This record gives sequence, C-alpha cells and structure tokens, in this order.
Amino acid sequence: MVAEVRDLEPKRRHFLICLGQGIDVPGVATIVVSAQDPFLESRRALLHYRIGLAPVLFDGSPHPLHKVAALLAPRKILAFNIRLERHHASLWSPIASALFLKGVELDRIWLRPWSTGDGFRSSKYVTLEGRPWRKGRRRIGVLSPYFPWPLSHGGAVRIYHLLREAAKEFDIVLYAFGEPDAASPILEFVSLAYVLELPRYRKPRWASLAPPEVCEYESPVLQKLIATSRQELGLSLLQVEYTQLAQYPGDVLVEHDVTFDLYEQVAHREQTLSAKWNAWRWKRFEQHAVCRFPHVVTMSEKDSGTLAVPNCHVIPNGVDLSRFLPTLETAGHKVLFIGSFRHFPNILAFRYFVEQIWPLVRRQFPDAEFTVVAGPQPELYWRNHTADPFPQQGNGMQILSFVADVVTLYEQANVVVAPTLVSAGTNLKVLEAMAMRRAVVATPSGCQGLNLENAASVWIAETPLAFADGVNTLLAHPEFRAKLAQNAYRIAHQDFDWVQIGRRQHSLWEAKTGPLFTVRAGTTADLDHVQEIQNQTPEAAQWPPLSYLSEHFFIVESTFPKIELAGFGVWREVTTGEWELLNMAVCPSFRRRGVASRLLAKLMENQPKAVFLEVRESNSSARRLYASHQFVEVGVRKNYYGTPIENAIVMRL
Repeated sequence: MVAEVRDLEPKRRHFLICLGQGIDVPGVATIVVSAQDPFLESRRALLHYRIGLAPVLFDGSPHPLHKVAALLAPRKILAFNIRLERHHASLWSPIASALFLKGVELDRIWLRPWSTGDGFRSSKYVTLEGRPWRKGRRRIGVLSPYFPWPLSHGGAVRIYHLLREAAKEFDIVLYAFGEPDAASPILEFVSLAYVLELPRYRKPRWASLAPPEVCEYESPVLQKLIATSRQELGLSLLQVEYTQLAQYPGDVLVEHDVTFDLYEQVAHREQTLSAKWNAWRWKRFEQHAVCRFPHVVTMSEKDSGTLAVPNCHVIPNGVDLSRFLPTLETAGHKVLFIGSFRHFPNILAFRYFVEQIWPLVRRQFPDAEFTVVAGPQPELYWRNHTADPFPQQGNGMQILSFVADVVTLYEQANVVVAPTLVSAGTNLKVLEAMAMRRAVVATPSGCQGLNLENAASVWIAETPLAFADGVNTLLAHPEFRAKLAQNAYRIAHQDFDWVQIGRRQHSLWEAKTGPLFTVRAGTTADLDHVQEIQNQTPEAAQWPPLSYLSEHFFIVESTFPKIELAGFGVWREVTTGEWELLNMAVCPSFRRRGVASRLLAKLMENQPKAVFLEVRESNSSARRLYASHQFVEVGVRKNYYGTPIENAIVMRL
C-alpha cells in the first residue's frame, strides 16, 4: 500500500503512522504512537504539516488508527481493502463508502438492480467431439455448471466417475460452463461436449428474487442449444447437475446438496439479514424446482428427508477403489484436510480448525504437521468469501493449491480431518480417506450419510475441545487409529464403489427411458443362439449348451432398437451359500455395455457367501471385469483349458 501511494504522489512527503512498533520503509518517515492516546500523538507529530491524503488500510477488523485518520483528515481518506483496491471515503457517497469499508468489491458497489453491464449474457460456446456414436445405444444429455476436469473438487469427481460408468451403456452429450479442454479424458467416454462461456452477472447480489448463483448461470443461448440439440440428436433424457441449473428443463435433477438447508445453517450461525434473505430465496427457488422435475437425486437419506418429495432417489457419492488403494502408514504426526476453497463451507471448516483446534493439537504435539489442499486459485475464493488476509504458512501448517494426485498426501497422513460446520450432501474426501485406510476425525455434518459409527469407524466431535481431543488421541494411539481406519475401509468397499453407484444411476435412467437389456431364464429355444455366441468367443468355456438347462441358466436380451440375444451366464450352487460361475459370454457386438455386469448382478441376488470362477490367464479384459466386481485371484490351475492349452486363474468373490 505504501509503495502504491508513493507512486501516486511521488512529490509529496510521506509519513507512516504505526501503533506501538515502527516499520522501517526506505524514504518514508515513521511516526510511532502509543495505544493510550494515538490521536493526540499523531496530531502533535503532524502539527506543522497540511495533510493532503490519508491512505488507510481496512482489512475487515477494527483498528485504533482508523479513528485517528477520521479525526485528522475526515475528507481526505483514501481507503484500501485487502485486495489493494482503493476508494475515496466520503460523506457525499455514504452508501458506496460503507459498502467498500464492509468489504464489498470495488466493481460491485456501483451496481444497480436495473444494470446489466458488458458481457452479462455471452453467446460463445465451443463444440468438442469425443468418442464416436455407437449403434443401438440411447443418448443421454448431462448439464453441469463446470467442465468436470480436472478433478479439483468433490462435484467434479462425482460427475466424472458417473459419466464414465454411464458410458458403458449410453452415449453421452455433455453441456457445461467453463474452459474447454480438448485433451481431457472426459472425451474418452463423452460423444459430444458443448462448453459455454460463463455469463457475467452484473447486478447486486441482494437485488434479485432468485438466488444470485442461479442468475449467474442464466444463458438464453444454452436454453436454445438444449432445445435444438435434444431434438436433433434424439436425446432420451436430460440430467441437470446442481440446483443452480434447475432453471433449465430436464428429466432428472441431481441435488449435490440441499442448498437451502446449507444456507439455513449459515443464517442460523450468522443471524444477519443478508443471510436470512439468502436462505429464504434459496428455499423458495429449490422447493419449486424439485417439484418441476420428474426425478430428483440426493446424496443421502437425510437430504431426501429434507426435500420431502415423492420423486426422490438416493444415489450416494462414491470413491474410486482402483485408485485409492490402502498403504501402510509412515511414522509421524501428520494431519490432512482436503477441501476446495471454491466451496465456501470448506473455508469455514478451515478457519474453525486453524483458529480453535490446531493450537490445542500443537500444544500436545509440537512436531505435528497440518497440510491443507485448498484447490485451484484459493486466494481468489478466499477474497470472495472473507474480508481477511489470506492465511500465512507456519506453525506446522502448509497450504497447497490444486494437487493433481492427492493419493501421496493420504499415504503420508496419519489422521484426516473433516471439520465442517455447515454442510449438506456427503463428503467425498472422507470416502477417499476411508478407502486409503486412514482414520478420520469429523464433525457430525462432515461425515453424515456415510454409515459411520462414532468410536467404531470414525471419531465424531461437536466442539473444538472434543475435536482436538480426537486428533490427539488418534495421533497418540496407533492401534486404536488402525482399528477405526480398518472398519471405515470395510464400509467404503461394501457401500461406496463407483461401479455399484453407477448401476443405481443406470436403473434410474432406465426407469425413465425403458430398459436397454432384460435378464430372463434361458430355455431350449435359446441354445442355438448360445452356441453362436460361444463360437464367437473362443476365450470362454466351450461347454455343450444342452448341459446348461440343468443349471442356473440366464439370458440377457437387448431391447433397443430391437430384441437380440446379447449374452448368457451359467452357475450352480456347490454347497449352501457357495456358488460356482461355470460360464459367461457376451456377443462381441454388445461388449462394454454392461451385459456381464447384469449377469453378475443376477448371480448376486442369491446372496452368496462365496462365488468361485475360472478364467483364461490370457483373458485380461475378463479378469479386469471380475476384479471391478470385487473378485480376487486366489490360485492357478495348470493347463486347465484346451484348444489352446492354457492355465486358468481361479478367482473368488
């Protein structure tokens, strides 16, 4: 600030008034005043000078020198905020001055409800072509408020993985706001992507009946694009991600969190008029939105109960179990928090932990280290949500921005924290910690909807003292820490695999569009088609099809665009609760469309205690399929297969 003022007025004399302790700035005279009477001491020091300008820093907290400046030069105050924006504070513009001193950005304090400004509604978008359209697949549209790559926050992680799972059976058209990325892996399973420039909202945030986050995504171009492309491409269904996009027509609305619940929590904590206004208009908008959509998806039973609408389906968040693989802990006292600052509850959680909990942890463990992954551009989002300076590193804490692969950080951590104070939905970062077999300390909202039990699979704390006690206890007792982590790891594998969650989304879509495939018992009339499939799949077992009639024999039929036999599976019960998968094959033209997964799901209806199977050693695609359904390799049978002779890998569920 001093350097900028010197550049503005290079010919003037400059004095820097400091309270209690001086700061040495070359070329600037320093005046040190005491806290007893700073005004009188400042006036005495400047008695022989005429004050031409009084620059003052307003960082969101009151300071005695603010009053001194107002008394010395009330009409000449040049106010600076923490962004180093400046504004001449004046009684002639009291509203603008008050808003600026409160922390409102300079370019927003002059906005009026009737103003629009340049670039409010952009007409620019880019079309990206991905994988080719595939014959016989239904086409689904997905609308997102951002391009879901990179995976820098929980919402992007969810959309990315469910798009990947959906692409096994559907062709996907993605509509998204943000920066296009032609090299993104998204295009490996999306056939077409329309990426739109985000409109610039240029009205006061308090001035609209709709929430400002909804107004920010108003785009007549997108409205028209959806209408025309949906008809031209023959989309069977349009899924809308996030409440702020509920203004667009669709068939499924995905509530990543119940937004009005989030803002009601904020209003309850802050007790301000603006917070109550935000909560009221979000509730008004969201309750109307969920009634317009034929289907609504929530992340947890708690969110479903909050919405209280009959068309609600719970499809929880998940974790990539093939990526987040558990490793042995390294010795130390390392604490990890991952939460993108673009989501303001993560900023509240960070401040809560650093200001009220971390000092208590450091008191017991002076060598403790705290790593924060704050996502891309954390300083920008910090400025948007708080008037305070960006936190400094130190006291054992380091703040990282976007990290491409957080697995290494989980491997190095001893305890993962989720100190969320206001929250809705479920926390994906807690799921990642569970999959990595790392113990978690969380607030009740930080681990809601994840089937975790206090002191058994997680440490739940409602107060700062209890939270610090949880972190200290887990750091001090590795055995207890390992027990909690192991129990949470088991829950992650049972309930939160993206493959299983993807099937739940498939079922919802099929309820709207009609099933792509049906599973039924096999009959004698199917045997000729089964023989044809076996002939086309030499890697499968080549049993006589007639023998399948005496076993549990099932057929998968395609229903779109015509009825065709797509695959078959045969299994038998060896003993009570133990089954053997004898054979399974999929017609080559129907591969990578979830046919085998449907057969395995049919097998799982018997609730087996164990399932065994053999697969050719060279059949890597089948081995990957079984592994994705929680089969593990337990043995090898030498020269088990003939024509050609080959080893069999024995796998067990």
